Amino acid sequence: MRAALVGVAVLVAACGTRDGGTPTPAGPRTLTVMTHDSFDMSEELLRGFEQTNNVSVQILKSGDAGEALGKAILAKGKPLADVFYGLDNTFLSRAVDEGIFEPYAAPALAAIPDEFELDPAHGALPVDFGDVCLNYDKDYFAANNLAPPAVLEDLTQPEYRDLLVVENPATSSPGLAFLLATVGHFGDPGYLDYWQALRDNGVLVVNDWETAYYSEFSGASGAGPRPIVVSYGSSPPFEIVFAENPPDEPTTAAVVSDEACFRQIEFVGILAGTANRALAERWVDFMLAPPIQEGLPLTMFVFPVNEQAELDETFATFMALPEKTAAVSPEDIAAHREEWIEAWTNVVLR
Repeated sequence: MRAALVGVAVLVAACGTRDGGTPTPAGPRTLTVMTHDSFDMSEELLRGFEQTNNVSVQILKSGDAGEALGKAILAKGKPLADVFYGLDNTFLSRAVDEGIFEPYAAPALAAIPDEFELDPAHGALPVDFGDVCLNYDKDYFAANNLAPPAVLEDLTQPEYRDLLVVENPATSSPGLAFLLATVGHFGDPGYLDYWQALRDNGVLVVNDWETAYYSEFSGASGAGPRPIVVSYGSSPPFEIVFAENPPDEPTTAAVVSDEACFRQIEFVGILAGTANRALAERWVDFMLAPPIQEGLPLTMFVFPVNEQAELDETFATFMALPEKTAAVSPEDIAAHREEWIEAWTNVVLR
């Protein structure tokens, strides 16, 4: 009998207890990270986090950034996850207004420039940024003895007729970002006059970035007929990093003149109501630390916000950063996003 009691005691000790003394199974806890479908991270770093913190990380991919945020808002108070990553500044005000995040002033914020910290309450903390810009096929313009576009206004000129492919802002994140670039540069309603001129000049609209870049764009893959596409400032160095036979320099380039690009900033936040607050804080610290920050360009083609992170040599050499991006505040985006998209649709697609 005594041996049996000792065995029970050992079993309880091995299992641990929940609050109130109820035994819990031994082994790692689970931390759930809700994110968009494009999320990618070094498997080695992810496993390192799990081992260091004795936790199993579940990545809950939930559609594009807007769709994932909608699901998080619907679950407010009873969150589907502990942490949300992938919210960007086009949806930031909506998340803040809905109160889905718990504030956390992470120590790493000291190494992040103030320009990226758009939520003063520290509910949404900046992780990375990427500039949505026009990209062009350098070989096409050299072969045709035509100057590549330098500013947004160039695309309305006759010599650029039928050369541009863009993404629909109603269905594509870079498409929305480029629409916002035109709002920031030309104002409202001036952006609609610009889009009318683009339509008159033969702009092609497709639903997503993959179709625009890999099927319609003549650069990079060389599959399409159009030498100008809406893509990212990181796309040209990306073509070197991931090429089977890397060229000495990119065959594409980004247009980074003043207000020709829109800067997307992505955030991570601890979801209100999480039962794993301490672990959630460790995950935020993990995403803001140099090892993850340095890997971002190689996994998700975005750039780190932590100034202590070092860029891969190819990105450091060939990345083009605009000195002045088109400015549209998160508040204005939240107030007018759907209105701008609907007006754009009426001008460009109908």
